[in-house]
Amino acid sequence: MSSFLEREWQPPHRTDLGLTLSALQHGAGDPTFQWLAGGTDALLARRFGDASATLRLTQLAGGTLRARAWGDGAEAALEAAPEICGAADDAAGFDPLLPEVRAEFRRASGMRVPRTGAVFAELVPVVLEQKVIVQQATASYRRLVLRFGEAAPGPLPPELAARMRVAPSAAAWRRVPSWEWHRAGVEPARSRTVARLAERASAIDRLAQHPAAVARERLESLPGVGRWTSAELAQRALGDADAVSVGDYHLRKYVGHALEGRDFSDDEMLAALEPWRGQRFRAVRLLLAAGPRRPRRGPRLEKVDYRAF
Repeated sequence: MSSFLEREWQPPHRTDLGLTLSALQHGAGDPTFQWLAGGTDALLARRFGDASATLRLTQLAGGTLRARAWGDGAEAALEAAPEICGAADDAAGFDPLLPEVRAEFRRASGMRVPRTGAVFAELVPVVLEQKVIVQQATASYRRLVLRFGEAAPGPLPPELAARMRVAPSAAAWRRVPSWEWHRAGVEPARSRTVARLAERASAIDRLAQHPAAVARERLESLPGVGRWTSAELAQRALGDADAVSVGDYHLRKYVGHALEGRDFSDDEMLAALEPWRGQRFRAVRLLLAAGPRRPRRGPRLEKVDYRAF
């Protein structure tokens, strides 16, 4: 790969790329994201402003991070790279409170909350994950991005060029025909939500200029965007370490088992997380990593093949 721009920097705190960037990957086959070497080297094909770029993020010896970027959006990609890697995330005030969380906090001290600033782009795959199993949503996203996205700027090795794409622009999402949504397994409610949000993409992207709480409140005023969707978006685009995915089918149960060995309701989960207010998303990640795990029993969300309708 040649003709790139590059920068290196020492992050303001320990950073583990694997733990930090994993939130930005929507399934193992995400065409916009590719790991090159475990959790230390990643390729992101993205739109930065009005231009596209392929951004390679690498963890070097001594904690230094390096960004290389190709494409018309390369300069903007390098500018965004530190916050994508969690530079704006501050865990200094986090109190683990529990011994298990304290141990996990030490072990995963390099886990940061990324902030891409790309609100609309991060919103699309989250909308596709509404009320369906993750594997179904990521398969739909992969099919649509491969079909309507742009080739990732390169040059890329042939094996990567064949499967990496920049997700469609807002205008391109609006042009996706109804039958293509259908073939991708996306029912009209979710496809209409994406199309309506695409009409307001510029205003939605400007929400990154506001504090996360303000941005989330304004997002939730839009049709098709509820508390779960705004939280999942905030965890990626806004660097919100306090965003709790209320309404998630499994999360409240996992948190309940980690804390009390039983299922929680959403209200019980929020009450239990209250001591970590301001850092509740960080607390959730650490709680889930520390365990104990919830037994695999009880009803699961069933896969619905909308292409059969």
